[in-house]
Amino acid sequence: MKKKLKIAQIGAEIEPFSKSGGLANVMGSLPKTESELGAEVLVITPYYEDIDNKDQQHLEVIAENEEIEITTGVSEKATFLKGFLPDSDVPIYFISNKKYFGKGTSPEGKLYGAKNDNARFAFFDVAALSLLKKIDWKPDIIHCHDWHTGLIPYFLKWRYKKDPFWAKTACLFTIHNLAYQLGHDWWLIPEANRDDGRSQLPAITENSAIEKINFVKRAIMNADAINTVSETYRDEILTKDFGEDLHRILKNREDIIFGIINGIDYAEFNPLTDPGLHKHYSYKSGGRKKDNKLWLQKHFQLKTGKNIPLICMASRIAEQKGFELLKVVIPVLMDLGVEMIVMGDGDEELVKFLQDIQKRFPKQFVYLPFDISIETSLYAGSDFFLLPSRFEPCGINQLIALRYGCIPIVHRIGGLADTIVDYNPAIKFGNGFSFAQYDVENLLIAIVRALETYKHKEVWKKLVKAGLREANSWRIPAKKYLDLYGVTKRLKRKAKKQK
Repeated sequence: MKKKLKIAQIGAEIEPFSKSGGLANVMGSLPKTESELGAEVLVITPYYEDIDNKDQQHLEVIAENEEIEITTGVSEKATFLKGFLPDSDVPIYFISNKKYFGKGTSPEGKLYGAKNDNARFAFFDVAALSLLKKIDWKPDIIHCHDWHTGLIPYFLKWRYKKDPFWAKTACLFTIHNLAYQLGHDWWLIPEANRDDGRSQLPAITENSAIEKINFVKRAIMNADAINTVSETYRDEILTKDFGEDLHRILKNREDIIFGIINGIDYAEFNPLTDPGLHKHYSYKSGGRKKDNKLWLQKHFQLKTGKNIPLICMASRIAEQKGFELLKVVIPVLMDLGVEMIVMGDGDEELVKFLQDIQKRFPKQFVYLPFDISIETSLYAGSDFFLLPSRFEPCGINQLIALRYGCIPIVHRIGGLADTIVDYNPAIKFGNGFSFAQYDVENLLIAIVRALETYKHKEVWKKLVKAGLREANSWRIPAKKYLDLYGVTKRLKRKAKKQK
């Protein structure tokens, strides 16, 4: 009988326990799908006391006050807790420490943003490896997600290189967004003080020094394999324009960098069963989508009408998401009679801009902070989903939008280029509208093309129906990851032989 592949998935957030963005969706779905495909999977994540408590999560204490040596001679205590991912038999282990993840250790209601974020996740990375040894679980693959786990490949390559426990463990590092390389803005660190990626880690008590350590740089230099969350983004980060000052070392390791587009959980995002919708529907009953639109318009006190074009946008409110262009474009859309709902949290100046637009056009425009309970209602009730990101490693919102028959309008970049095919009316092919050149004119042209297509009701019905029938579940990406784990193991063996 073939031995099951043992995979440890390690990440800083996981739905439904903790979430700040798309990483949580990946961590909540990929391990379950891999398990369904026959792998033996467990998940490790921090235990944020501000987010929830162990009574609600029904967690079992595995070990208390375990001594964790973070950097040479400096130790902290960790408590290990165990639960399961909802609707699965995949174990999830939480690492608890009041100093780093207790109440008030990060800005209110947020997972990150503390002054000592590097120290917090350096502790987490060592503790995650300590936990695996404590439960005597030797993974074939440690799959590290994003900057928070970037020291794990470094520790495996150097600190634990002679430890037989890790002899057969290979390490894959996934870059979810290269702009985030450590707990602070990498570009604000003076060039002379930036981490070279090779020096010994400073003591965790040296606050200033540890907070300059570049987790992603160390991961890139030490992981057995690296991947990005889309194929196009994989190629983009090898260039100066998108490499976030790491393009040179990425280029040096180009042959071990791969791209796999994310998926979405089709059980969670299902317009036929979604409890958050006014009316359920599928590709067979797409007409009911209009009932959701009328409900949405009434709920937000917009002008009601099935034929009024309604655009939604659910994302972080950040410059990256295209707001430099939207500052100019949104007032133009209001003049065209379009309705728009924007939901998200982020940059205070941009939020104020959106609030001012709402005051000027109360019957056409709505801004609201992120509210997970209403997110899918936006997709179900809107005609278009807008995401004109300046760069976008993957993006899953456009996939969720398609699942609800909400047609994306996007910048042809990163994962958006990999998932959205620009609609060609001549051959009636495509699943959305996209623009290549990042400027106001080209964004407006894409939106106007979408609005013109919307006027042709039979064409539009077919476009919506095709979106509702698309297959973007986690099953295909999960199979690709299982294949990539095999490649990662071979790369580790090859590197060992070359020494």
